[in-house]
Amino acid sequence: MRTLLICVGLLLLAPALGGQKMSNPSFDALAAVYEQRIPSSAVSSVNSSVSRPLISAHRGGRFIAGYPENALETFQFVAKQAPVIVECDVNMSVDSVLFLLHDNTLNRTTTGCGPAQETPWAAIHHLFLKDDYGTVTRYHPPSLEEVLHWAGRGYQVTLDVKRGVPVEMVVKTVRNMGAIDYASVITYNYEDALRAYLEDPRIKISVSIRNEEELKRYIDGPFNLKNLMAFTGLTERSASFYRQLKDAGITVIIGTIGNLDQSATAKGDRVYHQLYKAGADILATDRPLAVHKAFLD
Repeated sequence: MRTLLICVGLLLLAPALGGQKMSNPSFDALAAVYEQRIPSSAVSSVNSSVSRPLISAHRGGRFIAGYPENALETFQFVAKQAPVIVECDVNMSVDSVLFLLHDNTLNRTTTGCGPAQETPWAAIHHLFLKDDYGTVTRYHPPSLEEVLHWAGRGYQVTLDVKRGVPVEMVVKTVRNMGAIDYASVITYNYEDALRAYLEDPRIKISVSIRNEEELKRYIDGPFNLKNLMAFTGLTERSASFYRQLKDAGITVIIGTIGNLDQSATAKGDRVYHQLYKAGADILATDRPLAVHKAFLD
């Protein structure tokens, strides 16, 4: 009962918190923004003849002061700075509305609290989002339909289907919104990948393939391999393994989130260049703007 009363109180206070910032943040906000931002003109200055990987922005953009993860406004900001694939997280309200949220609960990234899948959409939609440093913004959690409508203006999105959300429901929404050409889904096991495929064989699917045994299972399955993107994990694999994936027609995703991004911060852009040379078609990163800058002329 005490937790319920606290949650109700926070929901009532949410409108008043829209412009409020938490005091004494334990980070240098200006440094965080400077590290992520690059001039908007960089997009137009890209030389299309230069070989470079695609960039997947983890949660749509992270560690940018004033811009929360999984927010439409963050997607718009990042996409203006660099040509990225927007990776975002699909959760579900108690009344079965698909919306964006990474965690099981509302506590960390919104002004609400409690389990997301036990909360009605009407309450969730009016919450305010927090950035990665705890600052409350004026932005609200978007529905999946809102995101797909935005992406239809010329953007690519990858939908990370969270636990408890039927992947078939996400694929059906993508199809109903006419988004098959620009929206893909992320799965973490063969069974969910198969469910997504059976719902619509045209859907592009990100699957976990970290070794030859996992690769063989997908090759032997019913999938159109050209519609598969292999997430090979957060560590670099052998060049020969990446070659096997490419030979099968499967796109290679290397996750730099965590150690590899930290290594690039310490050692410089050569870390990303080495991963691309090794076989990455897509780099999935928490530093999309820095990765984009690394491949500029």
